[in-house]
Amino acid sequence: MLVNSRQLFKEAQKKSFAIPATNFITLNMARVFVQVAEKRKLPLILPFAQSHREFIPLEEAALIGKYFAKKARVPIVLHLDHGEDIDFIKKAIQLGFSSVMIDASQKPFEENIAITKEVVEYAHKYDVTVEAELGHVGANENFEAHEVIDSVYTDDKDVELFVKETNVDSLAVSIGTAHGVYIGTPQISFDTLNEITAITDIPLVLHGGSSTGDDNLRQCALNGMAKINIFTDFLNGAYDAIQSRNPSNFLDVIQFSDKAMEEVLHHYYDVFQTQAVNIKKEGSHE
Repeated sequence: MLVNSRQLFKEAQKKSFAIPATNFITLNMARVFVQVAEKRKLPLILPFAQSHREFIPLEEAALIGKYFAKKARVPIVLHLDHGEDIDFIKKAIQLGFSSVMIDASQKPFEENIAITKEVVEYAHKYDVTVEAELGHVGANENFEAHEVIDSVYTDDKDVELFVKETNVDSLAVSIGTAHGVYIGTPQISFDTLNEITAITDIPLVLHGGSSTGDDNLRQCALNGMAKINIFTDFLNGAYDAIQSRNPSNFLDVIQFSDKAMEEVLHHYYDVFQTQAVNIKKEGSHE
């Protein structure tokens, strides 16, 4: 069932769990993630990032995501992750994405508000939910982010005004995570998270969930993060499985990597304590 994120996030907030957002760059990855969601009878966010258009074009990602989401018996959100420009985001909406992210987090505060507001006004006409980012989640060096970029923590004093001015549906905040692989375990500022949840009831999103540590992620899920993004851990899990199993042919490579990614998603469903959500018809994009 293809849906937007509105009802899912309300349930996640009410029952204190998080929904995994599993970025895909191949048809096989999308299939694996949705199959696990169906096996567990749990909701899933299925994101495709604008930065990954070098692997597959947006049009193909839309076809893949819609195909698996619409045939699924559980709620699936086809989400554009880290949308960088308005035209690309509008194209994703027209292609059938049910949720989009506008990432203007590196812009000045007022410009971030203006850009986000424009995206929200457009997306809501099509019943598409919008995620924005306030503060900035940086990156460790990896194939996705080829340079190290420092994080800028979210200032809780900006949150209330930003949400009020933009009417955004969910908000990605920076509390100490980064995209890619860490050296050691990151130090999460739960004080910042608690300050933000005290100011607003908007659903919060955590980017850079891979390698953040199960205890950290579980605590984030229990304390207001409705969605947690995982990507690098799937790639590393698949690669490690291939290395350890030493496949003799390409079909074995596929089988071993798929099985490893399944196990990673099962693991994070447990860590996030994700629960089933019954979606009312008005929230469906069928």
